[in-house]
Amino acid sequence: MNMDYQKIINIAVIAHVDAGKSTLVNAFLKQSHVFKDNEKVVDCIMDSNDLERERGITIYSKNCSVQYKDYKINIVDTPGHADFSSEVERIIKTVDTVILLVDSAEGPMPQTRFVLQKSLEIGLRPILLINKMDKPDARANEVIDEVYDLFLELNATDDQLDFPILYGVAREGIVRYNWDTDTNNDITPLFETILHHTQAYPDLTKEPVQMQVCALAYDDYIGRLGIGRIYSGTLKAATQYEVCNAEGKTGKGKTNQIFVYKGLSRIPVNEIQCGEICMISGIPDISIGDTLCPDGAPDPLPMIKIEEPTLSMNFMVNDSPFAGQSGKYVTSRNIRERLEKELEVNVGLKVEETGSTDTFKVSGRGELHLTVLLEQMRREGYEVAVSRPEVILKKINGQTCEPVEEVVCDVPNEYSGTVISVLNKRKGMLQNMEDNGSYTRVTYLVPTRGLIGYRTAFINTTHGEGTMVRRLAGYEPWKGDIPQRENGALISTETGSAMTYALWNIQERGQLFIGAQTPVYEGMIIGVSSKNKDMTVNPIKNKKMTAVRSTGNDEAMKLVPPKILTLEEAIEFINDDELVEITPTDIRVRKKYLTIIDRRRHARELGKIDDEEDE
Repeated sequence: MNMDYQKIINIAVIAHVDAGKSTLVNAFLKQSHVFKDNEKVVDCIMDSNDLERERGITIYSKNCSVQYKDYKINIVDTPGHADFSSEVERIIKTVDTVILLVDSAEGPMPQTRFVLQKSLEIGLRPILLINKMDKPDARANEVIDEVYDLFLELNATDDQLDFPILYGVAREGIVRYNWDTDTNNDITPLFETILHHTQAYPDLTKEPVQMQVCALAYDDYIGRLGIGRIYSGTLKAATQYEVCNAEGKTGKGKTNQIFVYKGLSRIPVNEIQCGEICMISGIPDISIGDTLCPDGAPDPLPMIKIEEPTLSMNFMVNDSPFAGQSGKYVTSRNIRERLEKELEVNVGLKVEETGSTDTFKVSGRGELHLTVLLEQMRREGYEVAVSRPEVILKKINGQTCEPVEEVVCDVPNEYSGTVISVLNKRKGMLQNMEDNGSYTRVTYLVPTRGLIGYRTAFINTTHGEGTMVRRLAGYEPWKGDIPQRENGALISTETGSAMTYALWNIQERGQLFIGAQTPVYEGMIIGVSSKNKDMTVNPIKNKKMTAVRSTGNDEAMKLVPPKILTLEEAIEFINDDELVEITPTDIRVRKKYLTIIDRRRHARELGKIDDEEDE
């Protein structure tokens, strides 16, 4: 064996959203002294993107490394949300084992299932870590049984079923072999288990180099970066390689700089040995699944399959009367450039031109995937209008099929009936129902179409106490019509500032989305009507002034606090003839056609003449 050969083990931490994945990685980093004494340690170091911190979710998988004894352990953080599952699948291919993190009270959740299934399929042997052992309702033994059941369901081999079990509280950086009798207060048992349970990567430094790209990054200074694992040989900086892609085509590419991870930093080096996860610059059109081989000896690794998008939305230039008031980037050229930049790194995304130069059809892996992109664009100063999401249909054996998702809802018993009846209306099929004390867990198969716009209703139905997790289950024949929003919209007929007096009169007709003094324009939706048809209202009408003063009348005008829509809620709320206007400062909903005359003309063309009520 090569004396300089560094023993390397790559691990991924897989878990349900909120099971404590990023917290565990923090403990790894802290206890292997990656931080100097004077460095301030932030919580959830790995979730470096603002959005990830706010939502408490991991969107992009990130890498870091720690040194333990004479091993280098690369830790790959993976997203748990099914919308980002194309990320998960590729990342799993680069690791030697996975740590399956399960909450001691919740047990294994649907999100975990997806990642675990991928790990078992490629033959990895997981390590089970039961986290949050300090919870008063911890039920570790039952949870371990549930994990065994899950492994059996996913056709694990005998070898995979023989998994080590550890217990811990990641937040305090404690992992133990036996929770009640051990007294250690660090995560040494986890490090030791990784070394005993997993073989270090074999020394293949003498063989021809093979490195496969499994993720992309972009750096404003050095351009597009390929991230991946070196499967054999040694990769060198400033060297020419054969680049083999998906179609078996090969081209030449020259690496510029090559980086490895040390702690949380990437450091440039001259050469990197097999087993390592590295980052390369210098090949501008490098893509996911590309293999780097020695010049003149192409030998590509098997291709990586990337999941197809399931939902599409139209991104349009904002043409509302308030366009350009707060955004820096408002033209179709700005939007096109931003989407092209996103395609550099966001592989699950697809952008297509449409018949209009001002509209782009953007397809992604689900609502979350697309709203995260919109939220990022908004923060960067873009203005854009978007249409209601539509599902992407597929023809399978001559039949039109649509995406179907498995939905698992945990709801307090008193609300389970309502949730079941709503999901049935949305063409869902009940798969399973179990009683967990005061909560009921229902599992449904629901067409993705039926879930657009459901999250807000679900939160309201369960008074914020229910949890809902979804994952793509596959494609099934078209399920027929699904009812959309039942209530009409309150549409402004004027442009100006909303007045308390007018809103006070309007609020009896529905729920408002705006407060007094909010600027409004004709065709903007200022609330949801309590009836099932649209109403036009004048929110800027003020009280007639008279010379006679009456006491006591004006004090009575109390406005009900408006419901301010978030980006997700706005996108869930709109119907096919409505748009969401997204700017850095505001999220507004509006009709596609702003004037009553245009809306009537359009309704006539469609053969649906609409009778909007006037105030």
